[in-house]
Amino acid sequence: MNDYLVDLANRPVTGEFVKKLGLPTPLHLVRAEGGYVAQPLAGKVVLLGGVKGGYATTALEAELKAAGADVVRSVVALADEQKIDALVFDASGAQEPDDLTAMYTFFHPVVGRMAKQGRALLVTGVPAQAATSAQAAVWRGVEGFTRSLGKELGKRAATANVLYVGPAAVDRIAGPLRFFLSAHSTYVDGQPLRVDDSVVASGTPALTEVFAGKTVLVTGAARGIGAATAARFADEGAQVIGLDIPQDLETLEKTLAPLGGLALGVDITDAAAPQAIAAFVKEHAKGLDVTVHNAGVTRDKTLKNMSDKHWNMVLQINLAAILRIDAHLHAKKVYNDGARIVCMSSIGGIAGNVGQTNYATTKAALIGYVAAEAPRHAARGIGVNAVAPGFIETRMTAAMPFMIREAGRRMNSLAQGGQPEDVAEAVCFLASPGAVGVTGQVLRVCGQSLIGA
Repeated sequence: MNDYLVDLANRPVTGEFVKKLGLPTPLHLVRAEGGYVAQPLAGKVVLLGGVKGGYATTALEAELKAAGADVVRSVVALADEQKIDALVFDASGAQEPDDLTAMYTFFHPVVGRMAKQGRALLVTGVPAQAATSAQAAVWRGVEGFTRSLGKELGKRAATANVLYVGPAAVDRIAGPLRFFLSAHSTYVDGQPLRVDDSVVASGTPALTEVFAGKTVLVTGAARGIGAATAARFADEGAQVIGLDIPQDLETLEKTLAPLGGLALGVDITDAAAPQAIAAFVKEHAKGLDVTVHNAGVTRDKTLKNMSDKHWNMVLQINLAAILRIDAHLHAKKVYNDGARIVCMSSIGGIAGNVGQTNYATTKAALIGYVAAEAPRHAARGIGVNAVAPGFIETRMTAAMPFMIREAGRRMNSLAQGGQPEDVAEAVCFLASPGAVGVTGQVLRVCGQSLIGA
């Protein structure tokens, strides 16, 4: 569904009118087209700074250069008024409150020179690994700085995110760095992500066609976010198995045909669904490398008006079926070593929502699920994560009353709704070999929504 305010705000004549009315003037977001490229930052000017003694700076500089960036270590090296495409700051050397002043000193003179659609990325230590309480405090303080910076940058469609990285995980920083500084993360803003070394890794992650020779299962793939996700994996060379209910099999087949994907019509709440999925995978592939648990429903009613039927339907589809399927696929060794599992949570599971006690329960439960599952499978190199979309332009949001829809669109730092492709990008990243350092976590795709933590 078109966002007419975004269209009007970006036209020369109507844009001025929108501004005079005091309405938000969100920019059209630039999104990546196609798959990953070897040098996503080619031609980009990146200013790199940090607190003295930061243990991530050397790795950051090396990875930025490998990604094609023109890395600058001092603002004096830039021409007057030259725009900066990305600001990267290593705060891992911070030990005391005064050390945080280095962030102000770095960002203050240059934040106004950030290009539209620019990126800011801060890297800090993991508070639980800090040597002192003071160090834990200042490392955690970097997240508050980042979230506030993201809200200030939103008007120019620029984003800010933060990575928590321990010394032992610095060698796993390349994938998250490339994601957060590229157009693949357009609608991810103000978010923290932890990078660690808990998942066993093997080999050097591919930079392009990262799923070539891999098999990916996407549930709820007939349309919307599921269809966009299937297409994104196909961009990276994956053999996609798309699953949806038998009633939508024809639509599913039409969605997957251009991707060369395989269609599986199964109701995931059926007791035999796990066995049917395992049998289909074994017939067509040598195990699963990625599963995206995208299938889900809403049945909204306030708690006093909610029927048993609608409570149980949402519980079974959004949660119980996922747990049964994963348990069976693990037990039957359908998941290959190094596989990735991505669950579709929601900002509703983080913040709650009126009329969604059933839905929010299941989406919050998935956050607990990935956190518990991650350490259980790390020794096999398997990562388990979740994505939590905010307001995404889908058939469901198009059916909302006008005022509720407009509020959902505007109540984030980018002042607009996301697209199914934005969620697909986050899923693809978390499933990629480059995200081997990310497990047990939830990545919000919400444009830094004002709702939720």
